[in-house]
Amino acid sequence: MLPNSKQDAKAETREIAPTTLECASPNVENPAPEMKSSRRGFLRTAAGGSLVGLLTGAGMELAISDSVRAQSTLSPDAALQELMNGNQRFTSDKLTSFEADLRILKQNTEEKQEPFAAVLSCADSRVPVELIFDQTIGHIFVTRVAGNVATSEIIASLEYGAAVLGIKVILVMGHGNCGAVKATIQGKDAPGQISALYPHIQPAVNLAGSNLEAATKANAKIQAALLREASTVIASLVKDGKLKVVAGHYDIVNGSVTLLD
Repeated sequence: MLPNSKQDAKAETREIAPTTLECASPNVENPAPEMKSSRRGFLRTAAGGSLVGLLTGAGMELAISDSVRAQSTLSPDAALQELMNGNQRFTSDKLTSFEADLRILKQNTEEKQEPFAAVLSCADSRVPVELIFDQTIGHIFVTRVAGNVATSEIIASLEYGAAVLGIKVILVMGHGNCGAVKATIQGKDAPGQISALYPHIQPAVNLAGSNLEAATKANAKIQAALLREASTVIASLVKDGKLKVVAGHYDIVNGSVTLLD
């Protein structure tokens, strides 16, 4: 480390003080060119507003990118766009989240989490949520259950994400060849409590019939509508324009996510 590195860091911090960030999320409206291929902007802003110095061969530098923005400044539309931008990187094999320094990320999220989005996904092992959206530690509040159904426990978890953690968007995501939806269509006896899922998914089957893809998409839309209407917490935030709840469908073959709303 160079002798004057601390002074340099302090000077740099003073220069950017008016725009100190509380947490890190990319600027999805005007992404800087240098950040299109790097998520390290996230690492340069610690949760709570403290800045992280980056070690280099010449010493300690404090690098601040214009494309880093606080979660609190993201609109619901911008938060949704960040998810979709990440999915585009995923489908084009240009992931950037793996460039993050996980050690620093863990340190910066020890005391609190500030995710910008929540995803209600199926528990299917072929649906790795963070990978699909090219996000890393602290970015997405994930709830997973077979059939991506909005049970009371799931609703409670998402209410926590919305009311306490301040997420800006909830994406209810079905996926191709969903076993839970397929089992509901078939209506066969199942061991244990597996059949307890059927009543949650049956309305989608009633609407779409035996077409698996159509029923899966209908189920995602029904569960998203349930979140918007059955939860007074979520409904209030949606009404005030502070939260967006949408449905989507993940294609397990090509990796793309399509919004259904």
